[in-house]
Amino acid sequence: MTPSPPSTQRGLILLLAVVLLVWFGTLDYRHLVKPDEGRYAEIPREMAASGDWLTPRLNDIKYFEKPALQYWATASAYKLFGEHEWTARLWSALTGFLGVVLVYFTGRRLWGAEAGLYAAGVLASSLLYVLIGHLNTLDMGVTFFMGLSLAGFLLAQRPGAGSDENRLWMHVTWAALAFSVLSKGLIGLVLPGAVLVLYTLIERDWALWKRLHLIGGLALFLLISAPWFIAVSLANPEFFHFFFIHEHFERFLTKAHHRYQPWWSFVPVLALGILPWITLMLDALARAWKGDSAESNPLPGPLPPAGEGDEVSLREFYANDFKPQRFLLIWSAFIFLFFSASSSKLPSYILPIFPALALLIGMRLTQISTRALFGMLVPIAVLAGVALLLSPFAVTFASAEVPVELYRAYAVWLAAAALVWLVGSLLGLYLLKKERRRAGILAFALSGLVFAQTALTGHESLSPSNSAWLLARQIQPYLKPDAPFYSVGMYEQTLPFYIKRSVTLVAFQDEMEFGLTQEPGRWLPTFAEFEQAWKKQPYALAIMQPDTLQQFKASGLPMQIIAQDTRRVVIKKP
Repeated sequence: MTPSPPSTQRGLILLLAVVLLVWFGTLDYRHLVKPDEGRYAEIPREMAASGDWLTPRLNDIKYFEKPALQYWATASAYKLFGEHEWTARLWSALTGFLGVVLVYFTGRRLWGAEAGLYAAGVLASSLLYVLIGHLNTLDMGVTFFMGLSLAGFLLAQRPGAGSDENRLWMHVTWAALAFSVLSKGLIGLVLPGAVLVLYTLIERDWALWKRLHLIGGLALFLLISAPWFIAVSLANPEFFHFFFIHEHFERFLTKAHHRYQPWWSFVPVLALGILPWITLMLDALARAWKGDSAESNPLPGPLPPAGEGDEVSLREFYANDFKPQRFLLIWSAFIFLFFSASSSKLPSYILPIFPALALLIGMRLTQISTRALFGMLVPIAVLAGVALLLSPFAVTFASAEVPVELYRAYAVWLAAAALVWLVGSLLGLYLLKKERRRAGILAFALSGLVFAQTALTGHESLSPSNSAWLLARQIQPYLKPDAPFYSVGMYEQTLPFYIKRSVTLVAFQDEMEFGLTQEPGRWLPTFAEFEQAWKKQPYALAIMQPDTLQQFKASGLPMQIIAQDTRRVVIKKP
């Protein structure tokens, strides 16, 4: 492989520095928003404060919906750097960026430096990937480790991989599967396993199973993943049924989590989430099945040595070997269809297909002619222009809870984001017209990244309605360590993180229902019990919705408003 000239290397280093700044530079700008960011910031905060790193708790109530890996990582960040918005989001941002690096490394090893660079650019600029990489949810962590298992598998099975390389990367794969399970549960193992079975059946590549290192790999998988599950089950006998039965099978098969969407709902999510690469994605997917030919897949390095007296042609080398593009296509299609069939859907669920799509698109970008590429990216520039024209209409989403003034401020950010996208797209087209292919592709990638980051950063304009940080500032003078704080008929996910304490739920369970059945003394089931407790307390605070407050005022319960926003009101006992 010919090394890049120094000027090119300096340019890539500068590009990496810019991407690092854009990727990590805004983590502390936005306040946490409900519900996920508050939940996944508070659980590790309580873990770090209590010293109990075994049993996850939300609002001091047992919370077994997800495994503990991200909680440990975030709690460790709190211990090292303090409890901030950026430390709450650090795990998502770090695993997201490492995912980009991983795609670069994998694409480079499979198909050469240019494919790796383009694949990394695609992933780092895909709208959904950037957004989830800067929100405190569990989806980016599991996406990274599933992506690591995918990368390890591709490198272990790639044409020309020797026995030592196969063993190394398969053990990386097994370890990554274990961390995937510790990130979000059994999907981290079941989905990759199902893809492997499908690929084997379709390709009839039975010899592939001899290269999986099943015994050593399973031992490594269990060594990493099993200890926490065993320990938390011993400490909490109720964990096993809730986590493995309720949270996996019932979540997939029933509408118990109230996240039902039509089967086609992930189609627009993917179409928008892969921007600015939707046209390239469709082209890459259409060609992936036949893409593992010798003509379309030049090796990034020399052929492996032939046996004595043998002559190994490139065509023969590929003829009976692993087909990475087909595997990536099956990976993307199966995971997409799996979640489409589920009764529980959130947009971020399909994120694990994005590294695979980025690799396919990166490979396709090395093959497509500059003229054809120009034609495919013209519609993207048009979309950027349409986004710019539509940005002022964001105010139409205003409501009583999110006033029009907030959306007007957000519309300015959206217009700035769309303008950056449009300018970057036009620059990319100009560079392609001048036959500066790499620069044109990277212009599209960088503008996509800045577009997504700007739009997300501007979402802070809506935080007075979507976060409790403002309420927390207003009530700070009224907080007393021993005074009860009731959350009546609701639970504001971001409030406990900002006030650094839990609250007592009143007539509200939601996702904490299971934990409260195990520890029923941690809440008040009815408004009547709350009224009795409120009258007995010499001093207390409570948060509720405005209409709930009116009910209590009508009954004569003594209450004084000390803070409020468009959604919630905080009162104290006079």
